[in-house]
Amino acid sequence: MSLPIISADQRLAEPRGIKGCIFGKSGIGKTSLLWTLNASTTLFMDLEAGDLAIEGWAGDSIRPRTWTECRDFAVFIGGPNPALRDEQPYSPAHYKAVSDRFGDPAALDRYDTIFVDSITVAGRLCFGWCKGQPEALSEKTGKPDVRGAYGLHGREMIGWLTHLQHTRAKNVWFVGILDEKLDDFNRKVFQPQIDGSKTGLELPGIVDEVITMAELKAGGGDPYRAFVCQTINPWGFPAKDRSGRLDQVEEPHLGRLMTKIRAPVAPAPKRLTYTPPPADPAADAQSQPQS
Repeated sequence: MSLPIISADQRLAEPRGIKGCIFGKSGIGKTSLLWTLNASTTLFMDLEAGDLAIEGWAGDSIRPRTWTECRDFAVFIGGPNPALRDEQPYSPAHYKAVSDRFGDPAALDRYDTIFVDSITVAGRLCFGWCKGQPEALSEKTGKPDVRGAYGLHGREMIGWLTHLQHTRAKNVWFVGILDEKLDDFNRKVFQPQIDGSKTGLELPGIVDEVITMAELKAGGGDPYRAFVCQTINPWGFPAKDRSGRLDQVEEPHLGRLMTKIRAPVAPAPKRLTYTPPPADPAADAQSQPQS
């Protein structure tokens, strides 16, 4: 048996979906992004029951109502993880049980994009499930242990997101609510609205793209909606572009955004070259040693 090396040509030929999350305040139009996707190849995971914004949209949907159903759909979409034991979620045994109930997984082949609305509600379903588990009860008193519940919640959410992230051939987009808060120094900060802190902290490292759908204003003109896509931005919005193809601000059209992400990328030396900030004569003068 030879060493299973994957060559560059093989890696580049593999189908790879885009994994991303889109955050924004309530009412900004996150669910309406479904209108910018191909309805015949998009599966809508409707957790919010907020489909009034897409009334008339011709795509298919699933409606999990419990955390157990969320896990079942994740393993059905992403397939089994062979590294897990039979009693663990997302294991081959879990996948077989779900396939026996839902039917042939080939039924999902027609979809190339999974749109999850929203990760905020998924987090609530997960936390409600966690509070009823033995780990969320104190061993000494038998009373609820909030720390235990939050610890389990973090592991469950990361496991769910990671499993969907490993669905190589499909695009998976999560949307969620973005909260605006003030920190201890009265500075404005933005945080994803997800129960617990672990998921919000680790999510940017799991997905390829983190995008804020925001209301911007240029030059005193009328406000407009836009995608903020780069980590360094003047508004402090959470954002990340692993593809290196997106501008700081893009139009709020998810279909065209994915087309741009798949476009030919600029050579690495051009993308990764560090550009120093412009010189500041006043600062340079202050830094000179005094005679």
